[in-house]
Amino acid sequence: MTTAMRNQAAILFDLDGTLVDSVYQHVLAWRRALFDQGFDLSAWRIHRRVGMSGGLLVHALGRELGHEFSASQVEEVQAAHTRYFHEAGDTVRPLPGASHLLQELSRRHVPVAVATSGTRETAGASLGSLGLGPEVPVVTRDEVPFAKPDPDLFLAAADRLGASIGNCIVVGDSIWDILAARRAGALGVGLLSGGYSRQELEVAGAFRVYQDPAAMEVRLEELGIRM
Repeated sequence: MTTAMRNQAAILFDLDGTLVDSVYQHVLAWRRALFDQGFDLSAWRIHRRVGMSGGLLVHALGRELGHEFSASQVEEVQAAHTRYFHEAGDTVRPLPGASHLLQELSRRHVPVAVATSGTRETAGASLGSLGLGPEVPVVTRDEVPFAKPDPDLFLAAADRLGASIGNCIVVGDSIWDILAARRAGALGVGLLSGGYSRQELEVAGAFRVYQDPAAMEVRLEELGIRM
């Protein structure tokens, strides 16, 4: 790998709530999966955990419920979540400006990758809606030891691009994305399109916060992305 390629800026995108409008489908899928286990948890409480890996999310929600899920229960909840999310898959759409932003970055020769805490199974339909080309690596939960808020996904995505993580910009909608970016050593940028507030994202360490991908595109110069 040449020094020039290692020094090239790259952008690593989260998927749900960042490029596709799917956060609330995930929330309702998790809620139904928990209900199958006999637990009725308010949607807003689940939303605060979306962006974590599935296993961490279930354990975190278990603490709120005062229940310790067994390993088999965690697997059952995750499997049910996947099933219910697939049922709502045809309601998932790219967020405003997402596809155009990816095209613009390609036009500017900015390397791009996607790193999601979802599995390849749950991410498949969402990725298809974006029309990503083969030049865009996608790293899912199945491919790394730990998902967000650990940095593994973003480190793997940078490696796929042949980019130094210190020269990468991580774009995400949740505090877990921003925390993982900080732990990886990348610059974090937040989007409001997943339901977290500007204050939450900035406190977590976001350098800039934009409304959605469309708003980010018209301000790329703030991130040092040149024509």
